[in-house]
Amino acid sequence: MSRTPLTWLYVPGDRPETVTKALACGADVVIVDLEDAVAPDRKEYARTATAERLGEPQPVPVHVRVNSLDSPFAAADLRTMAALPGVAALRLPKVTSPHQITRVAESVPPSDRGAVPLHALLETALGIEHAYAIACAHPSLRGIALGEADLRADLGVRADAGLDWSRARVVVAARAAGLAPPPQSVHPDIRDLEGLATSCAHGRTLGFLGRAAIHPRQLPIIEQAYLPTQHELEEAETIVKAAAVDQGAQALPDGRFIDAAVVATAQRTLSLAARGG
Repeated sequence: MSRTPLTWLYVPGDRPETVTKALACGADVVIVDLEDAVAPDRKEYARTATAERLGEPQPVPVHVRVNSLDSPFAAADLRTMAALPGVAALRLPKVTSPHQITRVAESVPPSDRGAVPLHALLETALGIEHAYAIACAHPSLRGIALGEADLRADLGVRADAGLDWSRARVVVAARAAGLAPPPQSVHPDIRDLEGLATSCAHGRTLGFLGRAAIHPRQLPIIEQAYLPTQHELEEAETIVKAAAVDQGAQALPDGRFIDAAVVATAQRTLSLAARGG
């Protein structure tokens, strides 16, 4: 994926017409959900409808969240979705151990494009404890992220701040494993756009990059929150220009000290603004 994803939109797999609309709403990644968004008696239909809808390449990357790996639906989900030309990656819910990643990676046959990329969702205390081992489990694993609704229930957390340690753990595990920064979990109130913006700002300070959404109206709020501000861009440009003249550590005219780490951060800021890396 050449464009750095900031918005990841979930859509129920048993509503193919909604999937079609989601593909045109501007999300960087569309996630077709076969798990929590689909009632048990519609699981088979959701799989069939999704297979029909994603039988050809799509205009934006599409991930499919399969059912829990210990469910009776998972094997058929994995086998069916991995072969579809319109599926860019598989998202695995409620992962608790690296062995689950290895088992899926080794059991799902590669497509014509090679091994199917996997993303793990950590939604339990055990998953958080094994975050780094999961992130390193297999080369096919391309990302990890939190599932905060289930994690909140598992931990008995009431205040949002109670999840910050788990959030930081996942950010660090992803970085240590050489994976992209994880996106934030969804903000469940689609009407609370002010709260969404505040939450995104907090997530950005923790090291997340982008966010999952459950409604198109959330997408511009997320994108704006995670793109660099004009002030950040100006600072980054100043730093990169100074480094081009003198590559060693130095103090800028305003007193700020810069070194290689500061320059690297500035370069990432400029790259993100261009949505290229």
